[in-house]
Formats: sequence, C-alpha cells, structure tokens
Amino acid sequence: MITVELLSVIRRWHLRDQMSIREIAKRTGLSRNTIKKYLRNDIVTPQYMGQGRVSKLSPYLDKLQQWLKTESNRGRKERRSVKQLYHDLVKLGYLGSYDRVVAYAKQWRLQQQQLAGTIGRGAFIPLTFAPGEAFQFDWSEDWAVIGNERTKLQVAHFKLAHSRAFYLRAYPLQTHEMLFDAHHHAFLCLGGVPKRGIYDNMRTAIDKVGRGKQRTVNARFKAMTSHYLFEAEFCNPASGWEKGQVEKNVQDARHRLWHQAPPFASLEALNDWLTEHCMALWQQIIHPEDRQQTIAAIWQLEQPTLMPVPQSFDGFVEYTKRVTPTCLVNFERNRYSVPASFANRHVSLRVYADHLTMVAEVAVIAEHKRIINRHHRSSVTCYEWQHYLSVLQRKPGALRNGAPFMALPEAFKQLQTKLLTRAGGDREMVEVLSLVLHYDQALVLAAIEESLALGVASKPNILNILRRMISPALPPLADTPQRLSLNEEPIANVERYDGLREVRHAA
Repeated sequence: MITVELLSVIRRWHLRDQMSIREIAKRTGLSRNTIKKYLRNDIVTPQYMGQGRVSKLSPYLDKLQQWLKTESNRGRKERRSVKQLYHDLVKLGYLGSYDRVVAYAKQWRLQQQQLAGTIGRGAFIPLTFAPGEAFQFDWSEDWAVIGNERTKLQVAHFKLAHSRAFYLRAYPLQTHEMLFDAHHHAFLCLGGVPKRGIYDNMRTAIDKVGRGKQRTVNARFKAMTSHYLFEAEFCNPASGWEKGQVEKNVQDARHRLWHQAPPFASLEALNDWLTEHCMALWQQIIHPEDRQQTIAAIWQLEQPTLMPVPQSFDGFVEYTKRVTPTCLVNFERNRYSVPASFANRHVSLRVYADHLTMVAEVAVIAEHKRIINRHHRSSVTCYEWQHYLSVLQRKPGALRNGAPFMALPEAFKQLQTKLLTRAGGDREMVEVLSLVLHYDQALVLAAIEESLALGVASKPNILNILRRMISPALPPLADTPQRLSLNEEPIANVERYDGLREVRHAA
C-alpha cells in the first residue's frame, strides 16, 4: 500500500531529479506499472477503492432507522437512549459493537437535519451589550459546609452583560422572598441598576408561559421591577444560550469558588466570603473582549451608566394565618408566638428571606427570626414570653411550668426562685414581669439585679429602684455670691416714728 509520504518521494525523484522508473521501482520495491499509474494521472494523494465489506449492522438497519424515527417524535424525557436501542438490537441477534450503533445514529440524525434544513441550529450569533444596558440572572444548586454539616444551597447568580462583573449569594430555598433579597444585595455590590434584566422562565417570576414571548408574570415580581426601575426580559423555553454569560458563570463558579470554599459557621459568613471573593476575582480575570484590561477596570467605566440603587424593596410574601388558642402561628412546620390578645383571630404573616413579621390592625404585632428546618425531623417553637403576660396576670400559677417562661433572663429566674418561697410569690413575680409592659426591659432587668445585690428582692423595692433610675436628676446647686454685709448698722430709734406722726386737733 503506497502512502502519501512515499508518493511524494517518488514524484520528487522522477520529476525533479529525473530518475528513471526502473530505478525508482528497484529502490521502492513497487512495480513499474504502479509507479507509472501514479505519475501518469498526476495524483498527489493516493486513493483506494473500498473493499465493500458487509457490516454486522446491515441486516438490522431498517429496524434501527424505524426506531430512530419513532424516538425523534417523542418528548425528550420519554425517548430511549442509543444504549437502550443497542440492547434491543442485541435481543434481536445483533453481534456488533455499541460504537457502530452510535456512529450510525449520529450519521442518521445529521442527515435528518440536512433534509429539514436545520443544520445551522448548532450555530450561534455572538452578542454585544452597551454599558449599563443589561444584566443576566440564573439560579444554581451547590453545596457547602455550614455549621459542620454539608448543606445544599440555592445560589443566585448576577452578571453585568457589558463588564462581565458577577455576584453570587446563597440561600437555603429558591423562593420569591429570597429572589427579592438577592436583587437588593446584588445591586449594592454591582454599584447600580442596569436598564434590563434577562431571566429564564423560573417559577419565582413566571406564573404561566404562553406562546412566543407571552408570559404571565408574578405580581410581586412586577412590583420589584417597578421599584428598581428595570425591564424584565424572559428567554424562550429551553434556550439557555440567550443568557449564555451567566450560564457559563454558573460553571466557572464551581471551580473558582465552590471547590475551594472552607467550612463556614453560618450562612451569613458564607455570603460575606462570596462577596469578598467575587470582587477579588474581578481584579484577576481578563475581560474576554478587551484583553488589555480586567473585569474590574471595565466595571469602573460602566459605573456612571448604572442607575443609583434606591432603598431596599419591601420584598415579602404575605399569607393569612389563624392564631391558635396557645397564641401561635404555624409556618413551614414551625410555630411562632404573637400577643395573647390576638388568639383565635386571623393575622397577616409577611415572610422575608431571614425573618417573619406578623401584622394586624395596620400594625406590626410580632417579629421573629425565620427558622428553616431542612430535615423535617422536628418542629421548632419560637416564644416571646412578653406575649403571654396578659394571660399570666389572670393565671399566675402557669408561671411555674409555662413553656414560654423557660427562657427568662437569668436575673428573672433568680428573682423567681426567691419569690416562690413566699406566700403569694407567684402573683408578685407576675407583677414584676408585667413591669416590662410599662418600662424598658433593660431598665427592669437592671433594677432586679440591683435589688438582688442589695438582698431586698421584692416588688416595692424593685419599683423604687426603677423609679429612681428613670426620675430626672436633681439640678445642681446654684453658685450664689457671698452674703452682703453693711458698713453702717441701722440704729433702732422709735422717736423717728413719732416725728412722722401728724398732730390733729378737734375743732
């Protein structure tokens, strides 16, 4: 078999060095007819006729073509893979390799694309964005060690389309209130608000996907875009390339950040670490379009085109909840207390990313830190003992074993231990606790600590100390001058009075 290298040597010997065909045949061992054939036709690359072998797949081609056509008309999740088709062929008696089936399936799909005129679907047009024109957003799912436990996180990704500056923030859930909170922190870090935001059809923004670009957008998401004054634009379904920058950022973040992330004490510590490292990476990564500058340099130039960040959007999701007879509101398997006056009534629960607010009668009645129980093994009850004081005043005996009062401050517990040894100590302790309804709790606590230190732990003494604490201080004494002294002391002379009397005579 003659190779390209050997043919090149033969042509050079004969056409350049004028070597005879006989000599070339002697040196190469090829027949003179073979050498003449390649020289006569001016062939540069040797060509060989196919041997016309029959493939082991040939008897099954019709069946395989039929299967491939059937599977192409099914939904993506219902299609059989090529490996499954291979195993089905083996059941029919196919003895060939799996690679041969894969190669034929790939060739068949390429032919179908050519026939349908869709061969260019794998080609894309590069996009360019003006400074401050748009940002892209996406969610990802990543893992980190928080509190000595490997935790699954929902990570919000933002990326400015012009400067390529990016921001990440992690949350335990992918919900509306988390989305609103992420936007506020992202705009603060990126230094402003662009004109447009590019999203996929995520459930936290879209209630229903219609034909073409028709979307039913969530009302709270609309309110957020109106607050920050940017236009939301949504990609076509299953068209991630329309926001390809942030899609790539999701992949890059895994080896730039998550693979080297240390353990964290809390989620807040993790988000602080993400913010710090994102901004550090801006200084290191070269901008893909301007190879002479970093992302940070281009971001500095983009800053004047961004709208200043307004005040934070009040990003809550509201639910109507009925308060239980034990003054608790149930949410996400956990329970939170409200004032006893709202027991058995309906209140509005406003859910934020990190806290819960209860509202009734156009006023905030309670606020709690949000508890997210990821394992669903047990529920958590969050009490505020002040919420139960009105009930306790009517039922002072509940103080001994009342669950809300198990977490009283240490000074209150010490006072309770002393008072409960006396007759009527329960009621006196309830009256002391009720002082927080009229005075600041810190002052009441300080008064109790002082009374315990003096050894006079009783309500009258505590109230006396408390009033002394809140009474205004006495004004300082006036600095009067020294008393005046007379140089000439007056003389007591009553005759001077007689001289002033007028003598009157009767007519």
